[in-house]
Amino acid sequence: MDRVHVEPSPDPPEAPAPSRAASPHVLFEEGELWGQFSLSSSPDQFCESWLALQCRMIPEVSGGVVLLGPPDTGPFSPVAVWPQGRRGAVRHLAGVAERAIRERQGLVQQREVGDLDRGVPAVQGHEVAYPLQVDGRLHGVVALDVAPRAKADLQTVLRQLHWGVAWLEVLVRREHAVREAVVTGRLQTVLEAAATVVGEQRFHAAAMALATNLATRLGCDRVSLGFLKGGHVRVRAVSHSAHFNKQANLIRAIGSAMDEALDQQATILVPPLPDQSPLVRKAHEDFVRVHGTGALCTVLLRVGSKPVGAMTFERPPDRPFDPDLIQTLEALTTLTGPILEVHRRDDRWLGAKAAETLRAYLAKLLGPYHVVLKLVTLALVGLVAFFAVAEGDYRVSAKTLLEGQILRAIVAPFDGYIADAQVRAGDIVLRGRQLAALDDRELRLEQLKWISQHQQHQKEYSQALAKREAAQVEILSAQIGQALAQLALLEDQLAKTHLLAPIDGVVVTGDLSQKLSSPVQRGEVLFEVAPLDVYRVVLQVDERDIDEVRVGQRGQLLLSAFPDTPLPFTVEKITPVSEAKEGRNFFRVEAALADPPSMFRPGMEGVGKIEIDRRLLIWIWTHEAIDWVRLTLWKWLP
Repeated sequence: MDRVHVEPSPDPPEAPAPSRAASPHVLFEEGELWGQFSLSSSPDQFCESWLALQCRMIPEVSGGVVLLGPPDTGPFSPVAVWPQGRRGAVRHLAGVAERAIRERQGLVQQREVGDLDRGVPAVQGHEVAYPLQVDGRLHGVVALDVAPRAKADLQTVLRQLHWGVAWLEVLVRREHAVREAVVTGRLQTVLEAAATVVGEQRFHAAAMALATNLATRLGCDRVSLGFLKGGHVRVRAVSHSAHFNKQANLIRAIGSAMDEALDQQATILVPPLPDQSPLVRKAHEDFVRVHGTGALCTVLLRVGSKPVGAMTFERPPDRPFDPDLIQTLEALTTLTGPILEVHRRDDRWLGAKAAETLRAYLAKLLGPYHVVLKLVTLALVGLVAFFAVAEGDYRVSAKTLLEGQILRAIVAPFDGYIADAQVRAGDIVLRGRQLAALDDRELRLEQLKWISQHQQHQKEYSQALAKREAAQVEILSAQIGQALAQLALLEDQLAKTHLLAPIDGVVVTGDLSQKLSSPVQRGEVLFEVAPLDVYRVVLQVDERDIDEVRVGQRGQLLLSAFPDTPLPFTVEKITPVSEAKEGRNFFRVEAALADPPSMFRPGMEGVGKIEIDRRLLIWIWTHEAIDWVRLTLWKWLP
């Protein structure tokens, strides 16, 4: 079968409606078409009327079909057939329609019937198709079956379809505008409802404002809002009612209708739409019958895929729910449901929040999935169990100082000046070794003076004795005794000018090497010497821990000089006098070392730990913080 492609006239105008000057037939077509359209209740009826007019205006048309569908993507299905009720008679037009859709241009092809006996094809007619394109997008195609005719007449048929398709374009544009208006109105309703909810701070106010706003905007007699609690939906807000009795029969019936929708996880409508799936509507029908409501619709509130409540809408009998309104309500609840749920969660008291958080946590813990949560929980439980039974040695730590058990002081015996200094702090000395010397020049001069006086008094004593002057003898005898006493005193002072080590040990304090010829006062401590074999440990125990320390307790000491050598000690004395250091109070606790090493020196510092007893590890690590909290609360509480 040969196909003939006939291009339409290249210069027809693109206006959607023909002008009066174009053709006398167009006037009749325009008036009749709009007359038919005014009587049409749907786009399908409009297409049927339009196709009928086209088939009557084009001579010798045996059939026609209009196929419409989603723009560009399809599928395109018949919406109008002429003659009506004879779809089978135009099935052969599918090929030319598919070709016009594929090529996106008007075309004509011959329809032939072959004579098998003679081998001569016979032309039976022509198939004409023209695509419906709006703004470059393909919306459908028109196909006609016409009788055989000349090429010029076929061009006229194609031009007629080109002009006529403009009315379908008007229809498409109008339907698109109507859909956009519906979508815009639906979107405006949804956004205004969301703004109403977001604008309120408390849950009850937000629910009440939403219900009242929707009742007013959607023309509903009443809008009720409920949330899931304890397996049932509880009504929380009713439009135009700030307060209502939750035990009233009306509120109970609304709650039952919400439960019915929740149980079936679907939107329930009474009366139902013709194409709606079968659902149980007993609670809704009872509500309509008892309370005289014309139409009732319940839509679920969801957070994700989980229902959290429902909204029930009541309308009068003359205003039933249509599919567009149902879609609007479902979109509205999808957007406002999570916002209301956030308001409801935030508006609860603290105990309810904690209980719900615990329930959600247990649901995840005992349910499937959430492996990481289960592992973390298991680890925490194991850690708590460990700390509940694990014990350790509780020890009180304190700054520690090493002192000699005996400390001998070398003081200035009289006022004088330093003449010599042979040792200083840190030097080891033996008993009797000279540590320093005081200047003895004045003492020796004083000694010479008294020696001279003693000799003079001795001569005078001899002369008085020879002359037998008894009184003078007594006086000179006393003066001789005085001179001898002064000489003995000076001898003792001269001996003390040499400062000697009283014991074997180490010089703990004192360095006179840079104070030669400096004056000293009587009683001034010049040196301190401690023995090398007897030590005493002094611990500065914080007043917060002093109640745990007892005489006889043992411990260990680590010195800064020997951090790898722990030394055992025993507490011997607790001084009941505190000393303030660095903004805290410390008590002096003395302890004795069992066997001090030879390399120890007095004055070494370190850290000592007194062993108290065995206690829970968690208490050992947290008792200081707990005690601080107790003191702080005691300080601020009345």
